[in-house]
Amino acid sequence: MAGTLAACGSSGGEQGTGDSKTVTLVSHDSWAASKGVIAVFEKQSGYKVNVLEDGDAGQAVNKAILTKDNPQGDVFFGVDNTLLSRALDNGLFQPYEAKGSDRIKPEYRADQGKHRVTPVDTGDICVNYDKKYFADHKLAPPKTFDDLVKPQYENLLVTENASASSPGLGFLLGTAAKYGDEGWEGYWKKLKANGVKVVDGWEQAYNEEFSGSAGGKKAKGDRPLVVSYASSPPVEVVYADPKPSAAPTGVAQGTCFRQVEYAGLLSNAKNTEGGKAFLDFLVSERFQEDMPLNMFVYPVREGARVPPEFVKYGPQAKDPETMDPAKIADHRDQWVKSWTSLVLK
Repeated sequence: MAGTLAACGSSGGEQGTGDSKTVTLVSHDSWAASKGVIAVFEKQSGYKVNVLEDGDAGQAVNKAILTKDNPQGDVFFGVDNTLLSRALDNGLFQPYEAKGSDRIKPEYRADQGKHRVTPVDTGDICVNYDKKYFADHKLAPPKTFDDLVKPQYENLLVTENASASSPGLGFLLGTAAKYGDEGWEGYWKKLKANGVKVVDGWEQAYNEEFSGSAGGKKAKGDRPLVVSYASSPPVEVVYADPKPSAAPTGVAQGTCFRQVEYAGLLSNAKNTEGGKAFLDFLVSERFQEDMPLNMFVYPVREGARVPPEFVKYGPQAKDPETMDPAKIADHRDQWVKSWTSLVLK
């Protein structure tokens, strides 16, 4: 999701090797795990981990579908509830019920009849704000979707392309959940009139355009509002040197949409046994507890501990917008098509 560390294991654009001693993970760019935790898996399983990062989640899913007959790897991580039906309908995954799946919280489970995907993490897509900007301008930061279309927030928000980016799509779905089938387009007309900026993906939005992030400051980003995650503020604390006493960014709690990310064994994986072992690992307590401060997401395993910094600076949204996966499946492509013609043209 909003991780900033490099992937563990080797990474790059090369094809998966098909080596029976190597398990290749295909993921979006925000995959991250502690080297020590990956080393434990490698020692216990006998498999080396190779990681291929393939852009934003939307781009990575689309590429995985296009290459499904000759996949780049064995396991795909990073398809979320906004894109899940596209992956399943296109036959991206083969069934496998990971060991430890019974410990996954019921509200995060999906595809229970066939077990083609394994829930790995959850988080909330929300608007983040630059605290310093709003303090300097003596302006209260927005709290809700309704606030974002008010004149005082004109030309302040940057979001991601809903056709290519999972947070961008999640934000679109959040507005559809909030305003309904009849109201979301009218909302986006107001948002466009209020100067919303659209960029390709999360990395560009958060680390280049957003004035509140460490990357955005270096890039001289000038947008103090960005579509990111409720768990993004801890990033700005954990990686800062020196560490601030409070997060420099905040979350507009009334703009959140609940996201769940899944992993699955690719249909034509060359190393299915290695892939199964890696899926077991992803839901293990060791990995689930390592995940929050690496990818800045919440674990889905019951009883998995969350670090105190994460709880303090990146609590889950209290009342996020949600949407039934079946409704997402039925409407997503048309909504994205309508959004594209409405916002990008």
